[in-house]
Amino acid sequence: MLCSETPGGVILSVRVIPRAKKTEIAGARDDALLVRVAAPPVEGAANDALVDLLADRLGVPRSAIRIVSGERGRHKRVAIAAVTVTLVRDKLSPL
Repeated sequence: MLCSETPGGVILSVRVIPRAKKTEIAGARDDALLVRVAAPPVEGAANDALVDLLADRLGVPRSAIRIVSGERGRHKRVAIAAVTVTLVRDKLSPL
């Protein structure tokens, strides 16, 4: 499932591709949002770039976003507080 409602916000499935030419949302793959980040997967740089991108696109503070699983892998589950599934789908198209 790509995006699911929780009591405090949503859980979003994300597949991250590090070391891309630029940081961008590149569609969906394997029931997850596909995000390319320019940062390398070293010392959390790719995770920071992912959080920055999501916070910017959704208009929420960085503190509202946390990676709940997959911190060291390409497949991640990201918790986003105080948003709805509808808002996430609208702002992060093409979901």
